[in-house]
Amino acid sequence: MKRTVIILALGLALMPLVAHEIFPVPVGDFAPLKYTAQKPCSQIVIDGKLDEESWQKMPFTEDFVDIEGDLKPLPFHRTRVKMLWDEEALYIGAELIEPHIWAKLTERDAVIFQDNDFEVFIDPDGDTHDYYELEVNALGTLWDLFLIKPYRDRQQVAINAWDIRDIEYAIHIDGTLNDPSDTDRAWYVEMKIPMEVLKECAHKPVPPPEGDYWRINFSRVHWDTEIKNGNYQKVPDKPEYNWVWSPQGLIAMHYPERWGFLFFSHSEAGEFVPDYDIPDVEYAKEYLRQLYYKQKQYFFDKGRYATRLGQLKAQPYRYLGKKITPKIQRHSHGYIISIDPKQGLPKLFIREDGMTWQE
Repeated sequence: MKRTVIILALGLALMPLVAHEIFPVPVGDFAPLKYTAQKPCSQIVIDGKLDEESWQKMPFTEDFVDIEGDLKPLPFHRTRVKMLWDEEALYIGAELIEPHIWAKLTERDAVIFQDNDFEVFIDPDGDTHDYYELEVNALGTLWDLFLIKPYRDRQQVAINAWDIRDIEYAIHIDGTLNDPSDTDRAWYVEMKIPMEVLKECAHKPVPPPEGDYWRINFSRVHWDTEIKNGNYQKVPDKPEYNWVWSPQGLIAMHYPERWGFLFFSHSEAGEFVPDYDIPDVEYAKEYLRQLYYKQKQYFFDKGRYATRLGQLKAQPYRYLGKKITPKIQRHSHGYIISIDPKQGLPKLFIREDGMTWQE
């Protein structure tokens, strides 16, 4: 009998362990950065130099930080962005300080972040679905793609064959490209993205009215390099750095709910611009997204979605000192969670794939 117990215990010890799946959740409070874009006061020439009067009058964003925010050290190279807009386009100008500027990829829609790159993410209506991604390296090689939804909610979400019609962009290099024999200063990216393209999935007025806002973020991928045979080579087995404008709280850009807020002003560059606050409705949406994260984990643990708030170990939403208890409706494909309108808040919804909307 004793031998049987020992054999059984040994057999259990040799059985493969099943890993417990954990849904990745951003770390830190909901505190996206914000920027107000104004209209150009002079003609913009897309040459990468950012030397027009309009650009000179616009402030830069905050310096980029690590994608995980305070969990990691500050970047050792400075990155910052400016934005302008008019009825025709959204203009983006970026400065990337870099003492050794290099790039290798030359084919459009290659995986550009295998080089050092600059990346743009735009979700005009902020529902976390149907958004745009652009990546460019110092050679000016572009990767533009359209995403139906974040990768966390479906495997095939990126449409790589999609191209931005009539986009204009340019790279300016203050230094030399792919020359390890000297020290460079910076490279600059200038983009003119047509509003005609951006309005296709905006589901809201475009051009935007005064004070309207989109969700946007920027990323810079940087690789450590070494010089071999007179060429830059990435250091083997060393991961890239991910530096961003508005920190994500985890190593994943495809959490659009963590992106910054881009407000639109109809004033011209250099004129007074209001300091717009992030609306209360966005904090209510963030509450729903926290429930979405909890539902994801509950499904991993139980194989089904919760139908009651208590199952998620969550509390009602508090707004102006009052509790708002969400409703959870499970259906054949998943669920919808909603909170009823309250003192200026619209009725809000989130579903199993993270999409949010309001009525």
